[in-house]
Amino acid sequence: MNNASARVKQLQNTMAPIHRFCVESTWAQKDPTADCCDFTFGNPHELPLDSYVDALSKSLKPQNKDWFAYKQSESDAQETIAKSLTERFNHKFDSADVVLTNGAIAALNLVLNLIVEAGDEVMFMTPHWFLYEGLILEAGGQARKVSLTEETFELDLQAIEAGINTKTKAVIINSPHNPSGKIVTKTQLIALSEILKRKSDEFGLEIYLISDEAYSQILFDDQEFISPVTLYDNSFLVYTYGKVHLTPGQRIGYIAMPETLKGQEEFREALNVLQMFKGWAFPNALLQHSINDLEKISINLEDLQRKRDVLVKNLVDFGYEVFEPESTFYLLVKSPIDSAWNFVEKLANEKVYCLPGETFGLPGYFRISLTANQSMIDKALPVFRSAL
Repeated sequence: MNNASARVKQLQNTMAPIHRFCVESTWAQKDPTADCCDFTFGNPHELPLDSYVDALSKSLKPQNKDWFAYKQSESDAQETIAKSLTERFNHKFDSADVVLTNGAIAALNLVLNLIVEAGDEVMFMTPHWFLYEGLILEAGGQARKVSLTEETFELDLQAIEAGINTKTKAVIINSPHNPSGKIVTKTQLIALSEILKRKSDEFGLEIYLISDEAYSQILFDDQEFISPVTLYDNSFLVYTYGKVHLTPGQRIGYIAMPETLKGQEEFREALNVLQMFKGWAFPNALLQHSINDLEKISINLEDLQRKRDVLVKNLVDFGYEVFEPESTFYLLVKSPIDSAWNFVEKLANEKVYCLPGETFGLPGYFRISLTANQSMIDKALPVFRSAL
């Protein structure tokens, strides 16, 4: 008997590679109490920041009877975020156009369900975060993948323009990019904006840009980040605090709509209703009460960059081909054998765990998370060397 619906099975199929890794790999079978070097996902491997704990502790004591009542988007949190975005990007955001969500996954799900009709296409770039395709399908759309340029991981503007058609509803841009750490340049963003405007006019459509900016405050070497929403009117900005705080289990993020977005007033009300039907997809009260302090907190970026530099230098010296990230907390490494899956399993036999590229649409590569602690890095380096 088939209990799960066809739609659910379709969603499962989009996650087949990552599901296989999480169920069948040596990493999946590891002893959770064993001493190992886990570079797979962006999870913390040290205690949370004291400032983060203090921020939550400060907001824990109720200040009124409604402190822990049902919460939607709290006005104080909206104002804090709108002010921060306006200052960061020199681009006006109104507090009413900030929608608090329980993380970026919820934010993406809400935006896609807001704008996508059955049969609409949503384009995203690959290699990619493994939930994009499923989120598009869940909203009733069809996914269209466009490859980033080989080895440099820049936007392939010609391929993007060629892929836009009368069914195109939106383009998702993930900058800074997971898994490569590449930041899309202003020149490329301007060119992309011109393509979307031209194609919107050509087809008589509203083509939206969805900007996934989860890593926008994790920047190395004084890199500049420019939000696509400052260059294209019909844009949605999606963000989560889970990366910059390294607290992925504390689910808070937001959707921000710039003043240039057409229909934003209608979208405000529609998003509010969607959040109710999507399982009350608002962040919990405590996190919203803490947002003024949380907005100012960041993991130690100097330490993160130092770990990047140590790993890049050593891996290159060993003979690996490494793409040096400008942002995020990941390293992309080319597998020395054709099957990255097999190479990652070879490392796993020595208790060094990495994520094979098959899970994010890039066979032949594997990803290392820089959120590993220094002890893990020290133990893993000899294993990386001997694995060659």
